[in-house]
Amino acid sequence: MSPRPYRLGKREEVIGESRRRILDAARELLRTATAYPGFTVDAVARRADVARATVYYQFGSKTGLLEAVCDDLAEAGGMADLARVFASSAPDAAIHGFITAFAGFWGADRIVMRRLRALAALDPDVGAVITARDQRRRQGLTVLVSRLPATPEAAAGQTVQMLYALTSFETFDTLADPGQDLSPALPAVIRLAEAALSIQAGELPG
Repeated sequence: MSPRPYRLGKREEVIGESRRRILDAARELLRTATAYPGFTVDAVARRADVARATVYYQFGSKTGLLEAVCDDLAEAGGMADLARVFASSAPDAAIHGFITAFAGFWGADRIVMRRLRALAALDPDVGAVITARDQRRRQGLTVLVSRLPATPEAAAGQTVQMLYALTSFETFDTLADPGQDLSPALPAVIRLAEAALSIQAGELPG
């Protein structure tokens, strides 16, 4: 029997281990307060104890690495639940589910998330990744708000803006106690979202 399948399997295992080590190193670097402004491919490679070329082989670019870090956080935070959220036939429940999913995402690694977003203001590569992800969050909210009872376009746009602000990392980070889990902020964010939806429905004075 040819040993090739076994060798391919071992190679894939090594590649998987290398990828995991690089992702862990990237997150560790971001957690280090004195190091995160120097977040570079070289710095990540040194921390992961791999060649710089290995990082590029695995992720293609610094942007690709950052996207993978965000994907890793999304997986840890249970963002796969969003598929079920968008399949819901109840608009209010879908919005609640959307908020809950982002609470998990933001809370997957609060320190890393905080520093990624701070670094976005200083590093164009990080900024591009964070801006694109925020834009997808806005687009998701636009879809969910469009399923609510018909309202003027301007009112729907305002509701999207309010929900976009409420579902941001900054809102959860502000409402939660420093150094603790973000989940205690979730009920407050949902209450504020319900108030925003009530305003759109005309149940509260605007």
